[in-house]
Amino acid sequence: MFTGIVEAIGVVESIQRVELDQAAVVRLVVGTELPVESLPLGASIAVDGVCLTIVQHTVGHFAADLGPETLAMTTLGTLQQGDRVHLERPLRLGDPLGGHLVTGHVDVVGTIVSRREVGTALELEISAPPSVSRFMAAKGSLAVDGVSLTINSITGDVASLTLIPHTLQATKLGDKQVGDPVNLEADMIAKHIDRLVGIQLGGDRSSGGHTPRREISIDTLRRYGFVR
Repeated sequence: MFTGIVEAIGVVESIQRVELDQAAVVRLVVGTELPVESLPLGASIAVDGVCLTIVQHTVGHFAADLGPETLAMTTLGTLQQGDRVHLERPLRLGDPLGGHLVTGHVDVVGTIVSRREVGTALELEISAPPSVSRFMAAKGSLAVDGVSLTINSITGDVASLTLIPHTLQATKLGDKQVGDPVNLEADMIAKHIDRLVGIQLGGDRSSGGHTPRREISIDTLRRYGFVR
């Protein structure tokens, strides 16, 4: 479990396919100032909002493996050496919940559709498929690349969010341009309520907010040899 409060910006050192006991994965290696060497192997860490498992670590570096589902449902497969990523270690019971409850299980990849400077802040508009936008509410929360943000308003399937100067300094969201993809995770409580209400009304809402894989993700799977 995470809070959506980014602790540090890491740098991708490598991302490549590796063979492990007759199974193929894509191994992501990230450099960071976080003391990841103090975490046990198998611990979780959020990378651009995606909950990953640490499989190797040394001082200033850690490795995590990406399977086909992660490559298909997130932006991680498009990372290149030198790219920056948001990092957050798991929330501990008793820690302050500064953002909102974030699982690190990305629902879908959204798209930046506009950006506008408002004084020293930046207003972003992000488009999400209906399967996810139905969970969004004005003044509610949305995790964008692992950053907990408050939704200002919603127009159709587009959410408007404001990045204050601190967020622009502490994250890489200010670098996002129109057309860029971002990992989105809708509010967990809203998803559970939607599911329970659907059951009570006799409906079937078993999708969990997920949408079909994007074409860019299929291209990523082909790039790493998971599909032909």
